[in-house]
Amino acid sequence: MEIFHGIDGLLEAPKKSVIAVGNFDGVHLGHRRILQTARELATAKSSQLVLVTFEPHPLTVLRPDAAPPRLTPPAIKQPLLQAAGADYLVILPPEPQVLGLTAEDFWAILRDGAKAADLVEGASFRFGRGAQGTVAKLRDWSDQSSTSLHVVDSVHVALLDLQITPVSSSVIRFLLAYGRVRDAAICLGRSYALIGVVGKGFSRGKQMGVPTANLRCDDQLIPADAVYAGRCNINGKIHPAAVSIGTMPTFGENVRQIEAHLIGFDGDLYGATLTVELVDWLREQRAYPAMDSLKAQIHKDIALTVATAAKDVAKPIAI
Repeated sequence: MEIFHGIDGLLEAPKKSVIAVGNFDGVHLGHRRILQTARELATAKSSQLVLVTFEPHPLTVLRPDAAPPRLTPPAIKQPLLQAAGADYLVILPPEPQVLGLTAEDFWAILRDGAKAADLVEGASFRFGRGAQGTVAKLRDWSDQSSTSLHVVDSVHVALLDLQITPVSSSVIRFLLAYGRVRDAAICLGRSYALIGVVGKGFSRGKQMGVPTANLRCDDQLIPADAVYAGRCNINGKIHPAAVSIGTMPTFGENVRQIEAHLIGFDGDLYGATLTVELVDWLREQRAYPAMDSLKAQIHKDIALTVATAAKDVAKPIAI
């Protein structure tokens, strides 16, 4: 997958391509339906698939307080887009040249500059300054041009409580904020993953015989405080991971931390970048009256993690 940057990069991408535009944060089942439709269309036409995404989200500049927390940092997002079949990725930064474009301006670039043969978008797609561009406008404009518009319906899934919900990045953020990582996996089509650099912690886990990797995750949504069953791929080997997110209440007031005990791993991870999948919620965070009771609970967490981490919990019923 070749990567271009900015409006100039969009103009450099192959002409007469199939183009899909979006934030694609999460690359969830709704995004994947759009990407699959676009990939199949490009293949049928012996054309190229060009994905256009915004990185970071425009609200990080326009309204930082309202910018949604990121689900997929570039290190996770880009491989997922490539796996979905993108031939080219155009990354538009939140700079004046991009943010100042009206919907009509952006459409003109797609039509006349990129010379898009086909556009594939979701029904709720918005674009242009003030998000004034809609699919209805795109349909009107494309009907008067040589660019064909293909609108993809939303994906609905059944969550664990059997509630039917449309898949969206906002819904996934809501689920993660309440620790519902299995429901998030249903919407994503895979387990939610945290990526970060291993830094120094308090070494309390090591002192109890359960060393942990203290993960520093920047610019990514961190799920609710809890203990989770997870897994981590290190040098091609999958290790179950008991993951604690929280402030270590047993030890008083502490800053929020992400600590992963990688079961079966023995080595130095300081400075390494790890990707840890969260497979299932195990329990809430709570303070224990003594170290012995905390140790006993940790060993229960580890046993349950081993039993849980290998499961494929992302089994969506797409509707």
